[in-house]
Amino acid sequence: MLEVLFLNSADIEKVIDMKKVVDYVEIAFREKGLKKVQMPPKSYLYFTKYNGDLRTMPAYIESLDIASVKIVNSHPLNPSKYNLPTVMATIVLIEPSTGKPLSIMDGTIITRYRTGAAAAVATKYLYGFGKSARVGIVGAGAMAPYTIEALLHVISITELKVHDIIFDKAKKLVEIVKEKFNVSAKAVASVYEAAQDADIIITITPSRSPIVLASYIKEGVHINAMGADAPGKQELDPEILKKAKIVVDDYEQAIHSGEVNVPISQGIIKPSDIYAELGEIVAGLKKGREGDREITIFTSTGLAIQDTVTAWYVYQEAEKRGIGKKLCILT
Repeated sequence: MLEVLFLNSADIEKVIDMKKVVDYVEIAFREKGLKKVQMPPKSYLYFTKYNGDLRTMPAYIESLDIASVKIVNSHPLNPSKYNLPTVMATIVLIEPSTGKPLSIMDGTIITRYRTGAAAAVATKYLYGFGKSARVGIVGAGAMAPYTIEALLHVISITELKVHDIIFDKAKKLVEIVKEKFNVSAKAVASVYEAAQDADIIITITPSRSPIVLASYIKEGVHINAMGADAPGKQELDPEILKKAKIVVDDYEQAIHSGEVNVPISQGIIKPSDIYAELGEIVAGLKKGREGDREITIFTSTGLAIQDTVTAWYVYQEAEKRGIGKKLCILT
């Protein structure tokens, strides 16, 4: 008989802790920088008539001896048309020694936590650990509160400005942030207002054209560009990229689907303009921020290793606490 542990989103919320997720995701990036992971490129199915796609994301972190596969979609019309999240996911955690599944769990919550954690790790190395910052966030969807929560483990936020094309979503995020994190925050009516004077800018949108213009930003800003995760997506004016230190989560994924994918395809910048992978910086192989006037950009496409390490941590905690349901999948 083969049993797997099934964990739904409520089970995961009982055991997960953002600080630990940030720590584990940092480890995953370090291991990638040291070339101790296997992570084939994402494979895509495109549902063009539904304006959506489906991706499979396998990974093996050799030093921790953990592996998983995530199946995840992106359907921007879901919230308005079907009352479903834009992003939904399922993760299968695998035992490398036998190949047997250990757990099947909701990957939607995992995705939100690990995405926020990646922004926090990037901010730690490209802005500075323990520093205070004025933050502007563009896109007040499901990922936003998790990203803010993760950032608070590496910096202090003195002011938060939130913009979304649906103003009520921005106002709702402000209410959540004030109540849950006791952070000074306000909703603003334009991207410019969110970006102006910000020390850190976060973009989490499905945009396919630049929304943050070069004229909006100041010297020394750090940008976490989190929305571009498929070919054709972009959120930043290419002029910003041309004068910034560009750090990606993965070279191949970024070139084909990250913030740099459109400017590279148009010949505005070259792949050689990418300074480093975040893992190389975390592993100490390359330097992070090198001056207060430097503009830094982290372009996040989302890595399977982030899912693997977060799912493994959640599985360990659930097993210890007796949370979840055992399912027999092979008799």
